[in-house]
Amino acid sequence: MPKHAGAIISFFLVMTPAFAADATHTKIQTSMGDIVVKLYADKAPASAANFLQYAKSGHYDRTIFHRVVKGYVIQGGGFSKYFNQRSPHEPIAYEGDNGLKNIRGTLAMARGDKPGSAQAQWFINLRDNPKLDHRVTDLGTIYGYVVFGRVVEGMDVADAIGAVATSEGGPFDAEVPVEPVVIIRVDATERPPGE
Repeated sequence: MPKHAGAIISFFLVMTPAFAADATHTKIQTSMGDIVVKLYADKAPASAANFLQYAKSGHYDRTIFHRVVKGYVIQGGGFSKYFNQRSPHEPIAYEGDNGLKNIRGTLAMARGDKPGSAQAQWFINLRDNPKLDHRVTDLGTIYGYVVFGRVVEGMDVADAIGAVATSEGGPFDAEVPVEPVVIIRVDATERPPGE
């Protein structure tokens, strides 16, 4: 092998779409098919960058959709098929007041009780879910779930995942697919034609 071949190969890998830090689209490869998502880096920069960072590091490789609620959401990004939880980074800033809504086909960050507690997990909305949106009422601010992308190809795959049989599994009492639905990997991808 030539003396500088390793450096050339390393440079090439950094320049491929799979490793682009400013990617606008990602492909979520699952055991049931591919889902292509457009990221809203302009309106949810911290959430989009966070998602890309986890994808680039391989954090999502061979994880599962561990929560499937028919006609509502499919959630993944945190557990292996053996229910080993992947170690996440520190939580990211809350961007739920960015004007984006949890409508059918959008990608949003899962989180704990606090608005700024999102880490690695995310979900796809299978229907319009206005109760998950950030809003201000006469009782004060209601913190929602940060939308940072939308499905542009493969919504039929998301719907099919949302229709699988579920039961208890691992640490969860319900909503776990009986047959694991695996997220094989997440990579940056080209903008789909016509999108």
